[in-house]
Amino acid sequence: MKRLNRLYLIRHGQIEGYENYYVYGHTDVALTRIGLLQMERISERLRLLDLGVIYSSDLQRAETGARLIARNHDIPCHALADLREMYFGDWEGLTLLDIRTRFPQELKKRTQDLVNYRIPGKGETIKEFSDRITSCFENILKENEGKDIALVAHGGVNRIVLCKALGLDLERMFSIHQDYGCLNIIDYFPDSTVLRLVNG
Repeated sequence: MKRLNRLYLIRHGQIEGYENYYVYGHTDVALTRIGLLQMERISERLRLLDLGVIYSSDLQRAETGARLIARNHDIPCHALADLREMYFGDWEGLTLLDIRTRFPQELKKRTQDLVNYRIPGKGETIKEFSDRITSCFENILKENEGKDIALVAHGGVNRIVLCKALGLDLERMFSIHQDYGCLNIIDYFPDSTVLRLVNG
C-alpha cells in the first residue's frame, strides 16, 4: 500500500529554566546550550533523508530546531502559531510547585475532568488544544501528500499527534513521555497509521 506521508516528529531541545519545571506554554523561552546540541544531533540524524518540508511552532524553542534541520535541506520551512504549546492562562511562567501551592483547588478540578477543565485566565482546555493542533496538522498532511515531513514542536503537541496516531483518548496523553530533543517517526497510509519510533 502506498504511503501518504512519513512524519519525523521532534520535541524541541532543553529550555532555559527546565530544572525548575516551569510551565511555559505560549511563553517564549530560549534553548540551553544542551538544547542546541540536542537539536544539532537531530539535524545530523535527519541530514541524509529526503525531506519535503519542515514545520514548527513559531516559538523560538521549536523554530530554532527547525532552522537547524533546514540548513541541510533546500526545502520550505514554516513556523506556525497554531502549532504552539497549550496556553496555560494564569499558570504561564509559573513552576509546578507554584501552581500546586497557589491553585490546589483548581488542580483538584483538573483531575476530575482533565480534557474539559479550563485553567484560570482564559487558558485552553485540552479539548480546545487538541482541536487546534489536529486541525492544523491535518491541513499539513493534506497539503503535503506524498512528502516526508519534519515537525519540531512541543511535548503537548507531540502527545496530541501521537494519541491520534494510536487511537488513544485524550485522557491518556500524559501516558506518553516526550524527552527534550526526542524523535518520533509515524507513517500515514490511506486507511492506517504505523508508529516506527516513539521518544527515540
